[in-house]
Amino acid sequence: MKFIYPAVFKKTENGTYHGYFPDLESCYGDGDTLDEAIESANAAAYDWITLELAEDEPAMPPISDESDLDLKEGEIVRNISVNIRFYEGWDE
Repeated sequence: MKFIYPAVFKKTENGTYHGYFPDLESCYGDGDTLDEAIESANAAAYDWITLELAEDEPAMPPISDESDLDLKEGEIVRNISVNIRFYEGWDE
């Protein structure tokens, strides 16, 4: 199953990048470069979504449209795609 959520990234005062997901509470990524921050955010989103789907009654938040985000100067949006594979009947 594929999930695509927008992440908002901004260059920090010390030259690194910080990104967060407006739709995924307390889910963010950091990196020395934008690419590293995107990779970190992708891993964080994967963990967040996997944990939510493990709940008895998962409640995935609706996906914001980029045009609905209240962006500040210098912020950029990247859509982060997370693929989750389900192995029904597979026992570890």
